[in-house]
Amino acid sequence: MKKLLLLISISLLSCQNSNKSNSYLDYSERSDKLSGGVKIIPINTPIGKFNVWTKRIGNNPTKKVLLLHGGPGANHEYFQAIESFFPKESIEFYYYDQLGSEFSDKPKDESLWTIARFVDEVEQVRQALKLNKENFIILGHSWGGILGLEYAFKYQNNLKALIISNMVPSIPDYIDYANNVLAPKLDPEVLKRIREYESVEDYSNTEYLSLIENHYYPKHVLRMPLENWPNPVLRSLTNLNKDIYVRMQGPSEFGVVGDAVLKDWDRKNDLKQLKIPVLTIGGEHDTMDPRQMEWMSKEVQNGSYLHCPNGSHWSMYDDQENYFNGVTGFIKALP
Repeated sequence: MKKLLLLISISLLSCQNSNKSNSYLDYSERSDKLSGGVKIIPINTPIGKFNVWTKRIGNNPTKKVLLLHGGPGANHEYFQAIESFFPKESIEFYYYDQLGSEFSDKPKDESLWTIARFVDEVEQVRQALKLNKENFIILGHSWGGILGLEYAFKYQNNLKALIISNMVPSIPDYIDYANNVLAPKLDPEVLKRIREYESVEDYSNTEYLSLIENHYYPKHVLRMPLENWPNPVLRSLTNLNKDIYVRMQGPSEFGVVGDAVLKDWDRKNDLKQLKIPVLTIGGEHDTMDPRQMEWMSKEVQNGSYLHCPNGSHWSMYDDQENYFNGVTGFIKALP
């Protein structure tokens, strides 16, 4: 009899521990249970209403991370490496395709592709997901870092923390770094051919694209041979909305050119406004100056810096352990 009671007690304890360990993935009390965490959010814009796609993974009442992808015009897919790290730390997170990106509506009106409208979109997404200053964390990568910064300048009272990944606070500085620091490191003949194509704005030429992909990307965008680039990255690039990308970033891979929306964006002098905890992340081999990303962390009122010594613009892949150990450590240390 005693043996039977012992077995029952062990069984009950095991069930309790199992329930506790599975609470992170317990969707039973969530309104998005039917769709596996997917929520389509209607967004009001100056030209009408459109839908954007989001997907929640996990439960954590105090730590909810909204992922802002880059591009502009890429999508959430390249963030999927997060699934190897966030769930084991019980960090709730949200994939989100910005308007115009793959899983969301794709209107063609160029008037929509402005920083201010994207900021307004993020605020509408926050409200729909019921995120607040007690739990709302933004992780913005590349263009998503610009969007995260701009959101924080306007709505930091809604935020618990901000993570700016692989983005500097000044596009003119980014252009200068690309042209005067990184470009001269290329093979002189390769750089000469690239400059010839750019001088006549022949950015879609197959040779130009091949030179960029084979000589620039594997050094500063993602430090792996192209044939080894992770599938989530390749899918995100394949599904890039080029209309948004060219309108906001421009066609060149060496900075921002022409009348692109982001060409003159510079917020260096405004960083001191930010009071919330801010983590900036830089890769040693990034397309942007990692020292400026470190400088950002000292300009804000409550900043810290994560350096990825082996990383490039996609440090989340080519310096993955350093990147995610730093990011999860920052998030877990928040109250």
